[in-house]
Amino acid sequence: MIEKFRQFAKVPPKGWNSWDGYGASVREDEVKRNADYMSQHLKQFGWQYITVDIQWYEPSADSSKYHDFAPLVMDDYSRLLPDPKRFPSATNGSGFKPLADYVHHLGLKFGIHIMRGIPRQAVHKASPIKGTDKTARDIALNNICPWNSDMYGVNVDMPEGQGYYDSLMALYASWGVDFIKCDDIANSVIYNGTHKKEVEALRKAIDKTGRDMVLSLSPGPAPVENGAFFQHTANMWRITDDFWDEWSLLLNMFDRAEKWSSMSRPGNWPDCDMLPLGHIGIRSVDGPGGNRQTRFTKAEQKTMMTLWSLMQSPLIMGGELPDLDDWTSRLLTNRELLKMDDRITEKYQIYRDKKMIIWYAASSDSEYHAIFNVSDDELTLTGSQISSFDLPLKGYNVWLDQDVTLSTKQTIQIGSHDVYLIKTSIN
Repeated sequence: MIEKFRQFAKVPPKGWNSWDGYGASVREDEVKRNADYMSQHLKQFGWQYITVDIQWYEPSADSSKYHDFAPLVMDDYSRLLPDPKRFPSATNGSGFKPLADYVHHLGLKFGIHIMRGIPRQAVHKASPIKGTDKTARDIALNNICPWNSDMYGVNVDMPEGQGYYDSLMALYASWGVDFIKCDDIANSVIYNGTHKKEVEALRKAIDKTGRDMVLSLSPGPAPVENGAFFQHTANMWRITDDFWDEWSLLLNMFDRAEKWSSMSRPGNWPDCDMLPLGHIGIRSVDGPGGNRQTRFTKAEQKTMMTLWSLMQSPLIMGGELPDLDDWTSRLLTNRELLKMDDRITEKYQIYRDKKMIIWYAASSDSEYHAIFNVSDDELTLTGSQISSFDLPLKGYNVWLDQDVTLSTKQTIQIGSHDVYLIKTSIN
């Protein structure tokens, strides 16, 4: 039996998230600006999710650095609400419904980031849990997040603990939320892995709403041994810690992709994290830091997009969409690459040495072969060498957008950290 929630994301989700640009500090006008751009320029290529990342309920958030124990905006039932100063449409208890409506009217879908657990301030105040006679203090567990001070864990062995998650998901469903990224849950370095009970509580709570809400779990690296568990509870789960524009992190992703690629299937997508492309670091100071254009070379950007798509990772853009240049726009709108991301049913690494990595993928009507040059020097290969790996000499070059035919004596050059991606038809 295929779980119903797997129907929510039949292909890897594609969208934009505010973290790489704004950290915890994004405002309503900035979200709308990116949504407008996606609707006008990217929607026709399958991009559809607009996600507000962490601490939309924290009035003093101003970067990716958290203000420990800051007062948070909360309702009477221990549930966090958008800060109306940053999100003016959320006044009078409207929550994110007006912003979600705005995004929906553009033909897009709306997502939010949440932290596992229940607000610390609700626990300290012993705030009520909707529909129960228990308080936040009654259901709290002291398995707190090691890097953010906002929440306690929830004891979901108590019916009221599940009731809290039920009330939370019901609220989000009433707002029109389509995508939930839950953090501090996929992997914990101090609590030995995945918070499985709270993942299961989230799954139950979402299912009870009757609304199609994609569930994405963070942070990574999610434990590979929990792969089957994630497949039965979530649509996406992070396989890495935060990914930034550094070659060492991209090179490391090949190891993770090889381990996880067989786990992806319709409705279940191991997640390589956001794409730090274009203009990032506007107020986010994590990673290499600074308000900047991506530090990836153009070759590395192609390699990243190719690996994410071969791996069938979700494609979540981190850069400021209205600031896209022509190069980055072409990366995000390469129809053949996006078709590969959506349609392949088989993919795996077939060769690796210190200079190159080769991947294979197939859909019902096409095969794909990618040669990645992971060395710091240009790589030259003859047609004979390419054939020795059972790779075709004739096909369609996805990045050059042209047909190619090589003889065994002809050569190709692949620049440092670049990729050669060939598509062939299955007769």
